[in-house]
Amino acid sequence: MDVRRAAERYRGGDPEAGIDTRHAFSFGPHYDPGNLRFGAVIACNEERLAPGAGFDEHPHSHTEIVTWVVEGELTHRDSTGRESRVRPGDVQHLGAAAGVRHAERNDSDRPLTFVQMWLAPLAPGGEPSYDIVPGIADATPYAVPAAGAMLHVRRLAPGERTAVPDAAQVYAHVVRGEVVLGVERLGPGDSARITGERGLAAVGVTAAELLLWEMAA
Repeated sequence: MDVRRAAERYRGGDPEAGIDTRHAFSFGPHYDPGNLRFGAVIACNEERLAPGAGFDEHPHSHTEIVTWVVEGELTHRDSTGRESRVRPGDVQHLGAAAGVRHAERNDSDRPLTFVQMWLAPLAPGGEPSYDIVPGIADATPYAVPAAGAMLHVRRLAPGERTAVPDAAQVYAHVVRGEVVLGVERLGPGDSARITGERGLAAVGVTAAELLLWEMAA
């Protein structure tokens, strides 16, 4: 288990434009050849947008983009003409395939925080796709077949225990609160890259929210 602390994240974004980003992987001008990906996961960005701030329309291709809102409300528009509002507890998935353009903004009057995770597809090409699951339950994993990955959401009370999937690789990200993962204590923004573990559990130290990516290889 390789633990990465929140303080180790690379700080990006555009503070003057109200955008504060923390990158867990090599990204943009921050090139780290030893930290390009873990399994299918190629980005795990913590985004904080001030009211009125956002990302204007920009392109993506050959990327599965999954967004989890922590607080506030995200407005999403894409080149298919679709517009949606993503709120805490919703899972949003944009499959960029051969190419798509989208914009993401905080159109509300309060701060927005979200976690955006990018996964590499198993094969290139295809048509763009979009999905949103409102208020996903802990017992309902979200599959991203194009990347060979499954997202599990875990909301833990203090002292509550949950099993970590027995998989070839698991990427764990703490959204809020504190958890003990195996023998490691993790806080908000901390992550763990888990390879080949069996019988691993996460226990809430405080009320906590945890995202787990289960990957076969």
